Amino acid sequence: MAFSDFTVPLFHPLIVFLLLSQPHGGQLQVIGPSQPILATVGDDVILPCRLEPAMNASDIRLEWARPDLSPGFIHVRANRQEYVAHKQPSFRGRTSVSINKLQHGDVSLKLSKVRVSDEGTYRCLVPSLGPPAVIKLVVGAVSSPAISTIYTSSRKVVLDCESRGWYPEPEVLWLDVEGNLLSAGPTETVRGPDHLYTVSSRVTVEKRHSNSFTCRVQQRTTNQTRETHITVPVLSQWVTVILAPGLLGVVLVAGFTIHKWRIGR
Repeated sequence: MAFSDFTVPLFHPLIVFLLLSQPHGGQLQVIGPSQPILATVGDDVILPCRLEPAMNASDIRLEWARPDLSPGFIHVRANRQEYVAHKQPSFRGRTSVSINKLQHGDVSLKLSKVRVSDEGTYRCLVPSLGPPAVIKLVVGAVSSPAISTIYTSSRKVVLDCESRGWYPEPEVLWLDVEGNLLSAGPTETVRGPDHLYTVSSRVTVEKRHSNSFTCRVQQRTTNQTRETHITVPVLSQWVTVILAPGLLGVVLVAGFTIHKWRIGR
């Protein structure tokens, strides 16, 4: 089915009047953004689209679609109402246009509660005006990483960093206190039924004076970064903690022994 195969009149008398009343030098066009639109899972997002020169679009037939889906209609408005008969089910109840903004030529679409599956290329079309505008939506999901200690010895510590709920798949980096990259094991990645990624990575570090470490999880496409820091006690601190009780006991026993020896004399 073509995107305009609705049994709704394509032209309204007011549309014809508005088109004919445009200045000769101002050919109407449908304009979209030049850059992809970024959205986060669960948030609302506006897919920008406008008529240029601006005109009242309240009575104009407007079609929003995802050509890669079937059915591909996301939002269709004509005769001052939305038509949902052939609307993609996954978008029902989640799309809207601003009635007030339509009066000023703003035909942008509001998409609510963004999902991973919403990522894709959209087209904004006013059939009476010619070619559509194309809008690319990039969807991302982020979460803060958590660091845990897996193993510790007198000189080394094995740290584990895990972060759940990312999209697209991110990368994991370990850094020392000066921001230098550390050599870590391979990143383990698991994709859940919700299409979100869980990533984890381990690194072995030495207990030394530069004892602060950072786990950074980043996704370059969406330009999102989350990081967590951990401080590992230096070697001298660990030795003190371990030996202090023993040393105190030795001192007490020695003192008691010397005291008895002096009394016995």
